Amino acid sequence: MNLPSKQAYVPFVSVDNMMKLVLQIGVERVLADLVGEIEDDFRRWPKFDKTPRVASHSDVGVIELMPTSDGETYGFKYVNGHPSNMKKGLQTVTAFGLLADVGTGYPILLTEMTILTALRTAATSAMAAKWLAPKGAKVMALIGNGAQSEFQALAFKAICGIEEIRLYDVDAQATAKCMANLEGRGITLTACKTPQEAIEGAQIITTVTADKQYATILTDNMVGAGVHINAIGGDCPGKTELHRDILLRSSIFVEYPPQTRIEGEIQQMEADHPVTELWQVITGEGQGRKSPTEVTLFDSVGFAIEDFSALRYIHGKLAETGLFEQLDMIADPDDPRDLFGMLLRSA
Repeated sequence: MNLPSKQAYVPFVSVDNMMKLVLQIGVERVLADLVGEIEDDFRRWPKFDKTPRVASHSDVGVIELMPTSDGETYGFKYVNGHPSNMKKGLQTVTAFGLLADVGTGYPILLTEMTILTALRTAATSAMAAKWLAPKGAKVMALIGNGAQSEFQALAFKAICGIEEIRLYDVDAQATAKCMANLEGRGITLTACKTPQEAIEGAQIITTVTADKQYATILTDNMVGAGVHINAIGGDCPGKTELHRDILLRSSIFVEYPPQTRIEGEIQQMEADHPVTELWQVITGEGQGRKSPTEVTLFDSVGFAIEDFSALRYIHGKLAETGLFEQLDMIADPDDPRDLFGMLLRSA
């Protein structure tokens, strides 16, 4: 029996190797690198295939596929969102992803993406704030202190220069967990008893809660002039965090309008409510913050190009780190016409 060729093997990054890779490079360095990769891909936005994610909704959550291609490389992510999982001791979000060569259709990377999604989500948030937040912002309110919170905190520190974070969660244990994980990382941390208290003095407000429902985490009277809101939690139909009145007086920036109008905060608005696509701000085709008193809102739901950027980044780190395994994943007969013969000869 002949051994499989090199094309039969696909590099696989396990959870263990992903953790080792991130720690070897450094969490904040990875976040900064991801911002660079995502910005680069946003600058060539028109080259990508773009489609809203394919979603299968149930009463308890959603399972999604997020595909895209730049014409040379294809990528997709499988991801779920099940808020009730936490009560079962399970992750709310799990994910894996794949890159493939468009020229042959052969996969070139398979990787865990639960950790990688947390990193790229935080990197995208900080990237948006870099372009939209008020100049000199040093204080952020972080409302929702679950699995995403530490990644957001470190991304805003590394990319935007945030020095103080005021934390609030309905579960005080989540806040305690977040503060313990961030201890000694150069951020001043304050645990707050209400969202209103957390927002006091903050120039950036990040909402990252997990309930799969229409919710009002922020009301209009809580949001002063000149702040930047980073709204992450609203990411599927029927799930929002902000009162509609906030949207009415905010300049709203989105990733891909056809998806965000279904899943984001703007699902509360009319179908033609004005928004600016973030890639246009980065390329100079659109305007970001126009005045110091303007309220800017990044209505973030996550888009496949961001995952593509993250997958491309990890693929580029394989040779440097060696932190991957080779999976014998692709059937590779000596004669491409004789797949059945390959099966028989394996006995």
